[in-house]
Amino acid sequence: MPSLFQETVFYKNLYATPADWQRDLFYSVVRAGHLKAGIDHRIERETYPGHEFILCLSGKGWLRVAGKKHDVNPGSLVWVNCHHPHAYGAVTREPWELYWIRVEGRPLDRISELLQIRSQPVFENVDAKALALEFERAFDRMMGQRPSDGALTSAAVAAIIGILFDARLSEPGAIQPELPLAVQKAVERMRLYFHMPTRVVELAQLSGMSESHFSRQFKAALGTSPIDWLRRERIHQAKRRLIESDDPVKEIARQVGYHDQFFFSKDFKKMTKLTPTQFREQERQG
Repeated sequence: MPSLFQETVFYKNLYATPADWQRDLFYSVVRAGHLKAGIDHRIERETYPGHEFILCLSGKGWLRVAGKKHDVNPGSLVWVNCHHPHAYGAVTREPWELYWIRVEGRPLDRISELLQIRSQPVFENVDAKALALEFERAFDRMMGQRPSDGALTSAAVAAIIGILFDARLSEPGAIQPELPLAVQKAVERMRLYFHMPTRVVELAQLSGMSESHFSRQFKAALGTSPIDWLRRERIHQAKRRLIESDDPVKEIARQVGYHDQFFFSKDFKKMTKLTPTQFREQERQG
């Protein structure tokens, strides 16, 4: 049956300009709204800032990304990485009603990769009622001026992402390669105690193997030696500390398990092509 709505009706149409400190600390919602689409509702862009989350409340829509068209049904959520070409709109015979938010934040590109958004942008088996509640919380807080409003808006976005992780990656370890139990124990030990001195013989003992057999098993599973894996984990942790803290480089080297700043800087540059100081400056400018 044709929709009674011939033109798009906006029930909410919200804008916000988060302060710089909010953008640095939180997910920021810069646009949001609630609309009932008209029969000609269509958005098409080559590129646009941020990521859009669209919750289909009723009716039907469609999305085209990476050369593929996806159907959107009631209760589904669409994640659009707006940095890439995209188009979406209403199905003419039954135009959708939707909530949407446009979000900016440093880790969104990485999260979208983990959730395989480019190939699977539509989430169908989700808790639509819980999602709607978080969208409404974002609407209520996004334009507030108190410091708590920025944090609570970010919390609503994080809750939405959590629901999507639960829908798509509900199994433990779903975003990691399947590892032999012995190797998994060693990885867990190094991930938890990356800052402490570690010897391969200790990891082998933990895994119940000889040192040579353990090293072969580890390299077969992860493509690198245990010590090289640990070095990469330490540099990964150092990158986080460089971005999130003002601690001196020498102190961060110590925090992640290096007792010599020279060797830390050498490893860091080998893996990132930047010195720790250059990395910190580049990330904070971005």
